[in-house]
Amino acid sequence: MKKITFLITMMFFIHHTYSQDTCDSALPITTAGLFVVDVVNGSQVPTPLCAANGSGANSGEWYAYTPTQDYTVTVSSSISQNTPSVDTRFHVYTGTCSSLTCYAGDDDAGTGYSSTDTFNVAAGTTYYIAWDNRWTSNGFTFQLTENEIIVPPTTPITYTTQSIPTINSAYNICVADMNNDKLDDIVGVSQGNLKIHYQRDNGSFNIVEFPVTGGTSKMPTWSLAAGDYNRDGYNDLILGAGNGLSVWKSNLLPGSLTYTSFNPTDYIFCQRTNFSDINNDGNLDIFSCHDIAPNCYYLNDGSDNLTFYQATVTPGAMNVGNSGGNYATLFFDYDNDNDSDIFISKCSGPPCELIRNDGNDVYTDISAVAGLNITPIQTWSSAIADFDNDGDMDIIITASAGNHHFFKNNLDTSNSVEETFSEITSGSGWDTNASTNIDNIAYDFDNDGFVDVLGGGNKIMFNQGDNTFFPQTYSGISVGAVGDLNNDGYLDILNGNTIRYAVPNGNNWLKVKLNGVESNSNGIGARIEIYGAWGKQIRDVRSGEGFKYMSSIFAHFGIGTATEITKIVVKWPSGVVDEILNPGINQMLTITENQTNLATVAPASSFFNITPNPVNDVINITFKNSTSEIASAQIVDLVGKVVLKPTVTTNTIDVKSLANGTYILVLKDKDGKQTSEKFLKN
Repeated sequence: MKKITFLITMMFFIHHTYSQDTCDSALPITTAGLFVVDVVNGSQVPTPLCAANGSGANSGEWYAYTPTQDYTVTVSSSISQNTPSVDTRFHVYTGTCSSLTCYAGDDDAGTGYSSTDTFNVAAGTTYYIAWDNRWTSNGFTFQLTENEIIVPPTTPITYTTQSIPTINSAYNICVADMNNDKLDDIVGVSQGNLKIHYQRDNGSFNIVEFPVTGGTSKMPTWSLAAGDYNRDGYNDLILGAGNGLSVWKSNLLPGSLTYTSFNPTDYIFCQRTNFSDINNDGNLDIFSCHDIAPNCYYLNDGSDNLTFYQATVTPGAMNVGNSGGNYATLFFDYDNDNDSDIFISKCSGPPCELIRNDGNDVYTDISAVAGLNITPIQTWSSAIADFDNDGDMDIIITASAGNHHFFKNNLDTSNSVEETFSEITSGSGWDTNASTNIDNIAYDFDNDGFVDVLGGGNKIMFNQGDNTFFPQTYSGISVGAVGDLNNDGYLDILNGNTIRYAVPNGNNWLKVKLNGVESNSNGIGARIEIYGAWGKQIRDVRSGEGFKYMSSIFAHFGIGTATEITKIVVKWPSGVVDEILNPGINQMLTITENQTNLATVAPASSFFNITPNPVNDVINITFKNSTSEIASAQIVDLVGKVVLKPTVTTNTIDVKSLANGTYILVLKDKDGKQTSEKFLKN
């Protein structure tokens, strides 16, 4: 469809000094044009703030724009009438002046810290545009342009919202499975208190609070990450602060679960924190970007001991970012050699870094060779996924100010040449996306089989499958922790105490939970591939996406209207490869490392749960389907040897005779369906 631009070049030179000082007195706008703001001195401060960079304003100037038809609108102070550029910030609201809802807005996306944002508007709806004096009270001119809306070729997802008052911790920025039941939970952190909204099978929540002992903790003012670093089956937390980090560790005792805080004294101006097996020894290590110095990490020896290293500072430290300005790290396998490489988003000038994992604790900065060391760049996080489903990971350096850059991976495994990435921003939709944000995350939100990006401007950039993206605006939506919070196979978004539940659109899906044995227990760093009519999709299992939030560790795939998956391949960090043929769709699939023969059928989570886990004497079996009936059971060890063929009595199994260790319970139902689940015997 041809894009038509309507632009009125008339300037409104008459400015009524007090007529737009409040929302109620906002100056009406019904058409495109140029508008002069004499001075920002209004008595009503824009709130809530829709653009980035916090508070700091004490005045505002208000405009009420009511379009006569549906448009894609751009509001911008990044125009020639403002020479030199002026540092501005604006917010866009829907609703009424007594109840405003953020819709769009921007701080620094234009030239010289000016502001610009593009969003869709509906005929007859009033949008309140408020400029504040966060950076300046001086006058300037802004432009509003109206463009014909281009209808996306596919219908994206829609959302319903639910506010839950009990989600009221100081930091509600984490979604993760905290009790190993294959359901995403909501994690709240306050000083000395861990508050978990455990998800039930029906999508409701069971709220449990744990006192956290061990002294005063650093709070996750910058980021939070989750992973089972002590391998007890329960996820632990990294809390990243501006002067160091704390680790909240689970402690599984007979009949109880507690949490303690470990508070290292090492100074780190933490930005993104991650769990990752940096030295590939099977134990999750702790990583933190350092804002003003080389990056830092703690190596885990597997016996609850953590050793601090800082790149270029600590003798023997690995090259994982040797300068400052490190804001967000994503661990991913860019060259398909079955180890985790590192991409570091940089802020305030230095180019981003791609650091290749060469094995044996050797990391090499190949940013220049890969063609990713572009300047100038201003980014706090980047979106990394196989956006074109060609089997390798692409990179969108998503701007916190300025311009986005979309890079296609040109990996060719038929030779030993290090291929560069190609920038394909032009015509992709990222070149015209003026919305910026410090946090950007990549997931398949509409389950169509192509990975989308949620970032700034209250919108999702929906992947059209041809390296182009279409923006869809949602009222009030923003980046938050992501997971399936009602177990329907669609990804939901946690914004504060509000859950944005995705409304199923008929597309099919698959979720995968990994149980590492030789690898770390979460399978973080594993590559998962699924094959079907679409070809191939890939996911790398990561702890810590974007800049701040912690989202589900489960791998999530949308497969659109396809009705079958022909094969799943899991490439574990240990080098083990598991292959599952013809798994069912629309289910959570649990895969245990090196147990392919036990995972070739329907997963345990679609059939039964076992409690307690770990277990001392007796396993209790709870079925997801009340009609399920056990025909036979066996218990195998981690090398596949059958060690027990128990009799199942009233859905319980006596395991007192087993030695301490990790085992697999395999059940077969009356219909011949075989499923498996790992458990730990104490």
